[in-house]
Amino acid sequence: MAAAKKNNTFVTILGSGTCVPSLARSSCSVLLNVGGVNLLFDSGAGTIQRLLQAGVGIFDLSYLFLSHFHPDHSGEVASLFFSMKYPEQRRRPLCFVGGRGLVQFYSGLKGVYGNWIDPGPDILKLIEMDNLDFDRIVFEDFTLVSAPVSHNPESIAYKVSDMNGKSFVYSGDTDFSENLISLSKDADLLICESAFPDDLKVPGHLTPSLAGKIATRANVKKLVLTHFYPECEGADIKGECRKTYSGPLVLAKDLMEMRL
Repeated sequence: MAAAKKNNTFVTILGSGTCVPSLARSSCSVLLNVGGVNLLFDSGAGTIQRLLQAGVGIFDLSYLFLSHFHPDHSGEVASLFFSMKYPEQRRRPLCFVGGRGLVQFYSGLKGVYGNWIDPGPDILKLIEMDNLDFDRIVFEDFTLVSAPVSHNPESIAYKVSDMNGKSFVYSGDTDFSENLISLSKDADLLICESAFPDDLKVPGHLTPSLAGKIATRANVKKLVLTHFYPECEGADIKGECRKTYSGPLVLAKDLMEMRL
């Protein structure tokens, strides 16, 4: 399995839930493995334990991406960095990526926890993506494109394209977004928030039919709905999404794994 993963791109849903405590769903987090390189998207409550359950240690991470700074997406960042100082200092560089304000966010955490969450300047590299327009960085193992979405001022969605041309999009939290449609164009996999059923729509979040509309217009090959509040558990989420999307559809569960 390890050799097979080395040449492929895998996605593991670490947390499919929200800020509401749940035994079944941790807060938001997704692990992307690109040819053996681990990329973590968001780090809400429960992420570190889910990583271990997925067979990935904290020292195995090379990138951490935040979609925005709400606690259910960033609440375990401090714990993650603190854990990296024990039992030994982290040696592998970690790239910490987010929208404008990431440096201030991290400085705020250090204002509370001090150097206990500072892996050191040779280890931690902070990158702020543009939260007003599309942005792009070519890394060694993949290409990253970000786009601002409709939630918080710093909110961005991410698209990762591997060396084999496979593409993955993570929406983070967002309302209906033309930018997300453009970012997701022809993507192999779109992991999209669908926080509430259609009849309980709230500002700043999507519903199943709106997520389906985005996926259809973007012509994505597979749609995964996630970020389910408790109101979704008794609703026909698939049925509502099928009003606007007819392609392959998955409802996220913690520790679910998919290959691109």
